[in-house]
Amino acid sequence: MDKILLGLGAVLILEGLVYLLAPHSVEVLLKYLKLLSISDRRKFGALLFVFGFILILIIS
Repeated sequence: MDKILLGLGAVLILEGLVYLLAPHSVEVLLKYLKLLSISDRRKFGALLFVFGFILILIIS
């Protein structure tokens, strides 16, 4: 459970840094993602999921 909370905290720190340091870039990214089809967004989400899962497996 400690590792899960540590990972969640790390994600929140990184997300917060993005919004703190580059809020305009976040808006641009969201506009770009809005242009993608639902299918492409799902593929992008699946890719991020797999990448994160592999990263966790490597670290563990």
